[in-house]
Amino acid sequence: MAKGVCGTNYPTSICFIVVNEFCERFSYYGMKAVLVLYFLTYLHWDQDQSTAVYHAFSSLCYFTPVLGALIADSWLGKYRTIVYLSMVYVVGHVVKSVGAVPVVGTANVHIALSMAGLVLIAFGTGGIKPCVAAFGGDQFDEEHGSERQKFFSIFYMAINAGSLLSTVVTPILRGDVQCFGGDCYALAFGVPAALMVVALVVFIAGSGQYKRSPPQGNVLLEVCRCVGFAIKNRWRRSQYDSRRTHWLDWAEEKYSKRLIQEVKMVLRVLVLYVPLPMFWALFDQQGSRWTLQATRMNAALGDSFIVKPDQMQMLNALLILVFVPVFELIVYPLVGFCRIRITPLRKMAMGMVFAALAFGAAALVELNVVSTVVAPPPVGACLLQVLNLAHGDMSLKLPGGDAFQPIRYLQDPPAYETVPASGEEMKIQVSFNGNISECNFTPDQQGAYTLLVSSDSTGVHCSQATDHITKNEDGSPLLRFLNTFPEPVNLTVGAVTFQVTSGLSMSPNQTVERGRYQDVSCCLPAGRCSLLDLGLLDFGASYTVVLVEEAGVLAARRLQDVAPNDVSVAWQVPQYVLLTAGEVMFSVTGLEFSYSQAPPSMKSVLQAGWLLTVAFGNVIVLIVAEGAGLEQVGRHETQEC
Repeated sequence: MAKGVCGTNYPTSICFIVVNEFCERFSYYGMKAVLVLYFLTYLHWDQDQSTAVYHAFSSLCYFTPVLGALIADSWLGKYRTIVYLSMVYVVGHVVKSVGAVPVVGTANVHIALSMAGLVLIAFGTGGIKPCVAAFGGDQFDEEHGSERQKFFSIFYMAINAGSLLSTVVTPILRGDVQCFGGDCYALAFGVPAALMVVALVVFIAGSGQYKRSPPQGNVLLEVCRCVGFAIKNRWRRSQYDSRRTHWLDWAEEKYSKRLIQEVKMVLRVLVLYVPLPMFWALFDQQGSRWTLQATRMNAALGDSFIVKPDQMQMLNALLILVFVPVFELIVYPLVGFCRIRITPLRKMAMGMVFAALAFGAAALVELNVVSTVVAPPPVGACLLQVLNLAHGDMSLKLPGGDAFQPIRYLQDPPAYETVPASGEEMKIQVSFNGNISECNFTPDQQGAYTLLVSSDSTGVHCSQATDHITKNEDGSPLLRFLNTFPEPVNLTVGAVTFQVTSGLSMSPNQTVERGRYQDVSCCLPAGRCSLLDLGLLDFGASYTVVLVEEAGVLAARRLQDVAPNDVSVAWQVPQYVLLTAGEVMFSVTGLEFSYSQAPPSMKSVLQAGWLLTVAFGNVIVLIVAEGAGLEQVGRHETQEC
């Protein structure tokens, strides 16, 4: 082989392959980083459905490598398989990006385009997965084994660099760039699509440099045929011929003893793969459940730095780059120095223990996260808070209550009260200025309401407003205004405009950016304007701002309907550290162990088996998430009955 890069034994062709892999991984992980929030906030699916579809897509991405290997080894060869399936990959990205454009069709069109795009992406990324690394290895001559080994390290670094960069960049494109009046998912999916186009162009540009091997048949297919023939032959002939020591020996009539022996070795390793899907069922939830957990946490790190929920996934790629050399150069030698024998199976077992510890840490975080969530009322009840607008202190007696409860003027209600609700009108007694009045209140079951109590010269008056007690799906604060003036009011908070009609009217809840709002302009039609101080509108909270007149000027009284997220997103770092440590011990060691235990001709079979454990792990999460969704549907139908 001629001298390659800079006069070394590295062929020039690997430069194209490494750049291609970096761009492809950026494309895949960048799209996947924002996927679950896309389902939640753009397609308006609930958390269980979003999780289920996310893991269905992930599992398909790991089932399709078997198909890609069959196509490459039996028909097209690695080069043409990579090119053709990369084209499918690009089309999938384009379709997915178009589905994220709000002006393109209805909600059903968006769902159809999104699902079609994801299926094409799964076939594209899964189909080329077993081909690219192997095609890179084919570029080296046999005498350059050390260079080939270093190439795979560079290749692995390119994967993690693409993953790290994309999980930082695409959430920024989603959240910080606004298009079509909201988060710009079209751009967040469009940039990964452009990177996949670059990956394809770069790979084709190196076509004149590649060494190409013709298809030589697929070993996996041969193994499946051998196993199938052995089972069928045993079923047919076992009644009158039982002289076989192993059930695979029933294939001797058609297949060589060498192949049968190698298949036995492979099956012994595959038996060890049985518990592996449980690790991947935990590991891959960092892109679904852990991202959803981050939306209910406080993403502010200090006064100025804010982490987006879908950016937390970059910790895994970053920690992998750190932990792989740390474990190889420091941790494993120290353990060996303590005369503890380190075997691959022990490493893998510890990896699974660390994954379990990571989810234990995640559970502890979740217990604190849910403390700021308003629990929905049970069947036959509703949630109620009372706001005193009567320019004086009053007392109020709820149905079933024993005594009147004092409520100060514009007092922020400390918490919602659970009261009976049957859809019929109920009476609430109000004591104000020595007189007792009755307010009519008509709630629906499992609703949440604010009872607005005001007064004028004719007496006490009541009205009710429907509250939104669910935290915003992307973690941003929700804000609404209550206008106590007889004229309409216009306000602008950040980039959001509020138009509040006159006469104790409440504006709808709107999403605003988290931040401190100290100079919010508020103007009445008569030209009276004031700058309002709304204070810090924090992550996850819902606020009602009452517009009142104090000392002859417009003023704002901020009330808190739902508490802000008070658990910092930094508390997710320990679970990412534990899970990534588990990945280093489990995944890297598992691949090495599989290769060392398999005969040379069967390494691709074990690679396929390894990828299938990832697929089945995602299937487990899919089943659990779908089961949770069905349970919620059944509970809802029972409540309606």
